[in-house]
Amino acid sequence: MDVPSHWPQPDGTPVSCTEKLLVLRQNWEELQGVMQDAFEDAVLMGVDETEMKQMLTTLVASLASPRSRSAE
Repeated sequence: MDVPSHWPQPDGTPVSCTEKLLVLRQNWEELQGVMQDAFEDAVLMGVDETEMKQMLTTLVASLASPRSRSAE
């Protein structure tokens, strides 16, 4: 999957700061590589591909927002 060309803010407007876009791009590329490596390792060790994809999807869905944590 390519790096997204649009990074929407909560109000729907795109992030436009060059430095923020650079960090978002770098994070995306790094995350994609780490997730691909973890997926390949799991499959090569015998984990079902479909189940591993579901596990990664569940992991992403469980991520806590820093906005909700800052309110605690």
